[in-house]
Amino acid sequence: MKPVIWLIGGTSEGRRLIKELAGLSVQLFVSVATEYGAALIEPQDNTTVLAERMDLAAMEAFLAEHKPAYVIDATHPYATVVTATVQQACEAQKCRYLRLVRPQGEAGDYITVHDFAEAVELLNQVEGNIFLTTGSKNLPDFTGVKDYAERIALRILPMESSLKSALELGYKPANIICMQGPFAKDLNIAMLKKYGSRFMVTKDSGKAGGFDEKVEAAAEAGAKLIVVGRATEEVGAGLGEIIELLKRSFA
Repeated sequence: MKPVIWLIGGTSEGRRLIKELAGLSVQLFVSVATEYGAALIEPQDNTTVLAERMDLAAMEAFLAEHKPAYVIDATHPYATVVTATVQQACEAQKCRYLRLVRPQGEAGDYITVHDFAEAVELLNQVEGNIFLTTGSKNLPDFTGVKDYAERIALRILPMESSLKSALELGYKPANIICMQGPFAKDLNIAMLKKYGSRFMVTKDSGKAGGFDEKVEAAAEAGAKLIVVGRATEEVGAGLGEIIELLKRSFA
């Protein structure tokens, strides 16, 4: 029986890792939260994709059944609850856990806030239109911005559930862009100019998430970039390190 690897998360690094593992003698299970995330993964002979959200009990049951040689956490840097749950499940089931860490973006001319509440507080102290690129999960937070329906244009993934959420929260259809990133600098500039945005709000998604292009675009478009910071991860490894480890183990 081939050794099992369980990869959690639909990030771009996770998808690259799947391709690297395609040639190894392993059975790979990949867990993503949505059918949309599953559709982004190219089929591989040794890969089974699971599109479902798991709580702690479900994770522990999965680990007990499949007994993976490694559990690789490739979730988004801001999915801190998922990461904590995976770590807890691995500890309980005595499974080897690897955290794939995405490098943070380069320093630049932008304002860093600690959380979404602080971002909203800041936006309520300034005037002008806002281009929001933090994803659909945090759209409820930004309804706290004064005149948000008029001021905020937003970019979210092309998922029916995300669009439905935005509309139900009162965001204007004309101000909603549904696209899959990451985005080139010139496209970011065009969107900022289209909506007359004086501010751009984003997460520190790192180079893989198009963060550097946002920094450059905001500067060229004359918009101030507001970055919601992320917690520093003390334990983890980069994509290259994990690929090397797995190839040494299973090549």
